[in-house]
Amino acid sequence: MAPTTSALSKTFMQFFDSEKASGIILIICTIVSLAIANSLYGHAYLELWHTYVAGLSVEHWVNDGLMAIFFLLIGLELKRELYVGELSNFKNALLPIVAAAGGVCVPAGIHFALNSGTQTQAGIGIPMATDIAFALGALALLGNRVPASLKVFLAALAVMDDLAAIVVIAVFYTAKLSFFYLTVAACMFGLLCLVNRVFRVMSLFPYLVGGAIMWYCMLQSGIHSTIAGVLLALAIPFSAKDDDSAKDEDSEKDDDEESPSYRLEHILHKPVAFIILPIFALANTGIIIAANWSHELASNNSMGIMAGLIVGKPLGITLVSFLAVAIGVCKLPAGLDWKHIFGAGLLGGIGFTMSIFITNLAFTGNANEITASKIAVLLASLIAGVLGYLWLRFLATETESQLP
Repeated sequence: MAPTTSALSKTFMQFFDSEKASGIILIICTIVSLAIANSLYGHAYLELWHTYVAGLSVEHWVNDGLMAIFFLLIGLELKRELYVGELSNFKNALLPIVAAAGGVCVPAGIHFALNSGTQTQAGIGIPMATDIAFALGALALLGNRVPASLKVFLAALAVMDDLAAIVVIAVFYTAKLSFFYLTVAACMFGLLCLVNRVFRVMSLFPYLVGGAIMWYCMLQSGIHSTIAGVLLALAIPFSAKDDDSAKDEDSEKDDDEESPSYRLEHILHKPVAFIILPIFALANTGIIIAANWSHELASNNSMGIMAGLIVGKPLGITLVSFLAVAIGVCKLPAGLDWKHIFGAGLLGGIGFTMSIFITNLAFTGNANEITASKIAVLLASLIAGVLGYLWLRFLATETESQLP
């Protein structure tokens, strides 16, 4: 069947371009961070991130503060996809959803099988996530060798994957609860929803103030504070009129016609891609490579992470998608075949940001396990990215794409 492609919206194009560029910057920041950490300045570099400011370490501010903004953007992107994007049509959304489910459950199952009943069982969530920036960045290098529909499929898959990771963080990585602060956060979320649904307030200011309060309460509640970013995204008004897929490229929206969600998503894209995620990479990849680092890769935890990302991701995404199509639950998008889906599954094995983020939550206080897990994540992500690129580069059929 000859591939057909649908026009990609300007919003998706901007999203795709920012993620592509962000992936390149993340690679540079990771290399720089590793180089400094293993130089004569390594100790001073690591001490910098553990310096306390206003009661929290700099690293803590990055992982709990700046990353809440990252999660806010993820929530806004998910909301857009549900309203006007690939996930707005249930039949179109079903394949990325079931693919994401396979890409979450199979890697988690592999890690659990190797670590069940041990202290490293908490790492089960590490191989579950996909890094949107790196995955789309690798796909962008292929240009018109892959159809536009694969770019949309992988983006929708990665967003659903991140949603699953968010749920895992909220449910399984909560050490202790303060019901008082949790109740205040829930009340603030309810109030913001009321401001949206009942009073139809379209100014961003009250939502941002309420979101800051909700973030502080989440920080004190025991549930990871980044969840406040997702909840804030759900509370901010979005309009289906913000769909620009059919707009003429030369036409411009009146700012007054754009919903707060649309405006905020566009405001956050570049700061998140070019400031927040690079800072996160610098703060979390300052890993001192010990002489016995290769031996750590043979541990059950490291093996579970690497096998989950490199093997579990493509198998889970491809097999569950194949089963869903075979029984008629959903169908392949136009222009895609199973080589493309398997290639997307390989790129789904690039964990990086979310995997490192979950590593910090899974092994809090265990520096050795955190370091070993991060090395496994970085190595597995590199292997998955290279394999995914080569697979799609040499085995996928060259097709016309909507991307320039």
